[in-house]
Amino acid sequence: MDPLIDRARAFPQRAEAGGRHLTALAGGQSPQALFITCSDSRVVPALITGADPGDLFELRTAGNIVPEYRPDAPSGEAATIEYAVEVLEVRDLVVCGHSHCGAVGAVVRGDDLSVVPAVRDWLSTAADPGALRADATDVFDPTVAGPVQRHVLAQLERLRGYPGIAARLADGRLRLHGWFYEIHTGLVLSHRADSGLFLPL
Repeated sequence: MDPLIDRARAFPQRAEAGGRHLTALAGGQSPQALFITCSDSRVVPALITGADPGDLFELRTAGNIVPEYRPDAPSGEAATIEYAVEVLEVRDLVVCGHSHCGAVGAVVRGDDLSVVPAVRDWLSTAADPGALRADATDVFDPTVAGPVQRHVLAQLERLRGYPGIAARLADGRLRLHGWFYEIHTGLVLSHRADSGLFLPL
């Protein structure tokens, strides 16, 4: 922890040396995109995209799970999405899954998660496990690339069920993007609607 504290202390100087003008951020935020990704410590949105402070509005959840829209059951995830879309009026929304995802891997393998019941119950909201296991060979792939990519598409479909998102998609004010980040290579793949494949950006 000490190295993190030291770097936090030095952040004002590092920001200034890097040409980042933080004073302007006090006037408000206007992020370019809502970036939904996993809580995994190896996935760092600003590092991957080169974003500066204020560029990304982030939502991180175990397994980058997007809960279904339920107005009768508020959640922090739904509130973050709603605020980004309705108040900040982001123009782009990215769901970024990643290789070697422990959450999706646990669902695909059917791991016993009884010692972490909150994790177990959260992952049960992810999607139909059968859909994630569509290809039996995926179960033996340590990167779980196929299941994660299918999972990303399932989250994008859920997002289309949010009224604010549906309205903005209909009139062209919002675009959805499905990404897959390879932890072991740094490569970012993007889902292409025309081919149905995840291909390099």
